[in-house]
Amino acid sequence: MMIVKLSTVKMQRSWQVLVLVLLSLLSLPSSSFSSAELPPTADGKVLELDESNFDLAISSFSYILVDFYAPWCGHCKRLSPELDAAAPQLAKLKEPVVLAKVNADKFTGLAKKYDVDAYPTIKIFMHGIPADYYGPRKAELIVRYLKKFVAPDVSILESDSSINEFVEAAGPYFPIYLGFGLDESVISKFAINYKKKAWFSVAKGFSEDIMVSYDFDKVPALVSIHPSYNNERSIFYGPFEEQFLEEFIKQSMLPLVLPINYDTLKLLKDDERKIALTIVEDEDDDQTKNLITLLKAAASANRELVFAYVGSKQWGEFTDSFGDKKTTLPKMVIWDGKDDYLMVTGSESIIGNDYASEISKFIEGYREGRTEERRVAGPAIIGFISSLMGIRSVYIIVIIVAGIMLYRTKDDNNEYRRVDTPARDQVDQTSSSSSHVERTEYRASDKED
Repeated sequence: MMIVKLSTVKMQRSWQVLVLVLLSLLSLPSSSFSSAELPPTADGKVLELDESNFDLAISSFSYILVDFYAPWCGHCKRLSPELDAAAPQLAKLKEPVVLAKVNADKFTGLAKKYDVDAYPTIKIFMHGIPADYYGPRKAELIVRYLKKFVAPDVSILESDSSINEFVEAAGPYFPIYLGFGLDESVISKFAINYKKKAWFSVAKGFSEDIMVSYDFDKVPALVSIHPSYNNERSIFYGPFEEQFLEEFIKQSMLPLVLPINYDTLKLLKDDERKIALTIVEDEDDDQTKNLITLLKAAASANRELVFAYVGSKQWGEFTDSFGDKKTTLPKMVIWDGKDDYLMVTGSESIIGNDYASEISKFIEGYREGRTEERRVAGPAIIGFISSLMGIRSVYIIVIIVAGIMLYRTKDDNNEYRRVDTPARDQVDQTSSSSSHVERTEYRASDKED
């Protein structure tokens, strides 16, 4: 009897020891991770990110482009196969660029964090820092565009052919700065600061043919080129002190005269200069083209202003925000890029055939302070609301208000039937109406890209 009891005690202790050993093994750090913890790899495929792996992906790659999409968005559906085609090419680069996507309609926390209010919203993360992507959306062009971000800060060019090849490879999406007779160290700081916005290079060897081709006649010189604006050039001959050099680089980031549209408005966001805005009837007619040529001459002499133009025919909603519709076009205003603009007294419209004199008169009146301050109507208010709440929030509020108004109208038309309706039926009607509003609010077909 005693032996049996001793054996039982030993067995119990053995089981206790075994359990303790198993528990201690389980508590040891594991060499494997959950799928959410595994660092993603640049295998040439578009990564699918969510709230569990987004931060890990951003920290794992120096360069990663993220497409914030919605499954119902038509533009997103067209972009998806282009990203699939571009991903393997970008993964093969010496410094790979990774492509990824996030269902922002589902993972709203990420959408809110990165100010996603339209679809698709695309951002490029460079060493964890996000920047808006305004580039092309075709696979071949996406690859060409993104190569910019992994290129050297300053490219060293040794011959005429390497200069021409550099300009050709750079493509049309960024301004190009070519230094002739300059040391790399002179522009390297600015090349780093403006890497997201422009190409920078220094030519060590070049012929007189290159000087003729790029419109400079002495060295040292810094040439800026805008490939997307007929290769428009600006030449800077110094002084090459930091203050003057940066001033030239910042001012020549934009063409001499900028056409205003949805995309180019974004370019003005980082420019602190006031905008000499010319409003014309039609951007494409010959009269406007002649006017733009004269505006370029004025812009060259007044670089402290951004010169821009917009056609009433092309974007009437925008042009109507600047004063009386009855004002004769073309006309010029000085716009702060936000809520206010100035009319120059005596130069409300550019009239007559001598546009050059009218432009000079306008600039002179502005400098002398003969101005009247006015408030932008419409778009500035919409922009303010959007900046606070986001486009999606505005849409939702509009839909909710419309639903409430529709319900109240229906309620008023059927008031005589509600007089003897039991309380339970009234509750049922209210619940039904609330469900209707909720369905209307989130119906995919009502959303817009």
